[in-house]
Order: sequence, then C-alpha cells, then structure tokens
Amino acid sequence: MYPESDALSEYLVSDTIIDWRTPDVHQKAMELTRALPDDVAKARCLYEWVRDSITHTDDAGLDIVTCTASEVLRYGTGICFAKSHLLAALLRAVAIPAGFCYQVLRLDPPVDNEPVLHGFNAMYLATIDKWIRVDARGNTNGINAQFSLQREQLAFAMDPLADEFIYETIFAAPVESVVNRLKKYKTRSELWLDLPQSL
Repeated sequence: MYPESDALSEYLVSDTIIDWRTPDVHQKAMELTRALPDDVAKARCLYEWVRDSITHTDDAGLDIVTCTASEVLRYGTGICFAKSHLLAALLRAVAIPAGFCYQVLRLDPPVDNEPVLHGFNAMYLATIDKWIRVDARGNTNGINAQFSLQREQLAFAMDPLADEFIYETIFAAPVESVVNRLKKYKTRSELWLDLPQSL
C-alpha cells in the first residue's frame, strides 16, 4: 500500500465529508482519547469505537443513508464507506493522518454475482513511522476485523481466483463514485441497487 500524496497534511484535512471540525465530531474524538498516552492507543480506541458502537446500516436493518462524518455520528449508523468517513474524521481530530482504501468483493456482495466496492481506512502512526489499514465495518456474521500493528486483519479476506483485490492506493479523500452514491439516495434499499462496483 502507498499514500497517493507524500504530504501528511492532506490526510488531516477537514472538509464537507470528513468534517472533523464540526463541534460534535471534535468533541467525541477528544472525549474518547483524552486519557490515552500516544497515537497508537488513541488510534486503537477510535477504531474499536467506530467498529463496535456505530452500527452497519444493513446489519441493523435500517433504511437510511449517511455520508458525512457528522451524519454518521448523529445517527449512529452507516455502511462501510460512511463508517470510514467517521473514523477518518475522529483520527484527524486528534492529529492522526487518515486516508481511504477500497477493495472489490465478489464472494460476499449485497447483490448476487455482481462485484461491489468495499471501503475501509488506513492511518499513519508517527510513533512507529508506519501506515496500517483497518476495517471498521463491524464484526457481525463471523467477521473478525481487528486493529493490529503486525498482521493486517480486515473484514474480508481476498480471493484472487474470484478476481477480488484491494486497490493499493491510500486516498486522501473519499472517491467521487462513493460520495456521489451516498448523496444521491435517501434509502439504503435504493442505494443497494446501485452500489459502486469499482473505482
């Protein structure tokens, strides 16, 4: 994996989607990490909080669509992309550079036999001078994604024989195809019929 930009400042931006300067988002990041000693502890805490406390909209049987970090926090739910937006915002709020990663899944898609794009995060931890990838999708139905500095453990294993793969770029902002879909649809039922299949 590699960042699309060498400027870590690009992975700390607050914008209309990763709106970490919104008071609620900034306050939540501070509240969760105030007592923690370093960036690794803070990153683990924020990752596990988003993974476990923010429901995946489909798992929860909800039919809303969230996109911005502040929306995901307000409603307490989002699909993989939206949860990655919130995690990036919380990390950036405590000065941990965070970006966006994507993979193409075929064996566990919402629609049979159609590839689907899945989103997660990468974060740069200064104390170990390393980017790591994490997937805050939510550990349900046998999924066991974890925070690890040694061995990457994402939500979905890749099967190259099924043409599944991870894009190796760490993007500084969510890709347009994802944001456009999340903004276009009001219900998850509609979104599920038009999920992005690739970048």
